Amino acid sequence: MRTLGGRYRLERRIGVGGMSEVWRGHDRVLDRPVAVKIMAPAVEGTLGRVCGVDLVRTEARSAARLAHPNVAGVHDFGTSPAPDREVPYIVMELVEGQTLGAHLDAGLFDWRIAVRICAEVAAALAAAHAERVVHRDIKPANVMLTPAGAKVLDFGIAAAVGSHDPDPDGPVMGTPAYVAPERFAGLPATPASDMYSLGVLLYHCLSGRLPWTAAGNTEMVHAQRHLDPEPLPHIDGLATEVLDLCSRCLHRDPAERPTALVAALLLAEAVDARVYVPLVDPAATPRPSRVPPWDARAAAAPTSAALPAAPPPHHDDRPGRHRA
Repeated sequence: MRTLGGRYRLERRIGVGGMSEVWRGHDRVLDRPVAVKIMAPAVEGTLGRVCGVDLVRTEARSAARLAHPNVAGVHDFGTSPAPDREVPYIVMELVEGQTLGAHLDAGLFDWRIAVRICAEVAAALAAAHAERVVHRDIKPANVMLTPAGAKVLDFGIAAAVGSHDPDPDGPVMGTPAYVAPERFAGLPATPASDMYSLGVLLYHCLSGRLPWTAAGNTEMVHAQRHLDPEPLPHIDGLATEVLDLCSRCLHRDPAERPTALVAALLLAEAVDARVYVPLVDPAATPRPSRVPPWDARAAAAPTSAALPAAPPPHHDDRPGRHRA
């Protein structure tokens, strides 16, 4: 069996995408199962060797900054020599389960399960946005359902907030049905564009279909930019707050969309679920920071290692006299 970096033994391929393939592997040093993601040779040939390695390294760094229960963890990045090239790879947490897409293909969830899944995806996005990382490809195929909850996968086209696509004349990065309309107008990736994708995901989970009916990508893009979403079907018991949130996420004006933190908390509350979110919403207006006086004093106080040695006691030679 093939081994990468002298450490990661590839056992079997478990996934193939447009840009990469994922293998189940074994970390021979730590003796644990891992997932190893390798860029597809065709993609590397299109991007060039240097750009391909940089793209994979960027993904690894983006995901590695996110320590969150709803984000698949990254363990390592490296390159492995091949006969004619260096093969970049990412070693990730092996997530056991099925994708949200596979579950949706099998039929609809109870709405409470759908809302809980989307609450966990929103929590993962809140963690990413707090680190100024935009995912850019939220869709059912990139959400894995596990016994411990939803895990967001594939930060392969993630970018820093405000980043433009690498090729301005090329196609917009992402899956067209889930891409925010402003991205097709050439605007950069922002947290609001991820929130649009979350709105499509929530709509899809609740209804089993996309918010617009279109014969192809061109019609879909036109509908997203110019038409209102089709109304959701009636769902018994579904909280009106969830319907309102879905509508706000799908708003064509990015400024009208909620933040991931707000979405995570609202969706979790609707189904009495628990999510882990940053303590501060990065979209909130920053307040001037002021260090409390006790913190300032504590920071200025010397540590025990730096304290000066105590002076020896002073003795007065006269009888009955002693002064410390």
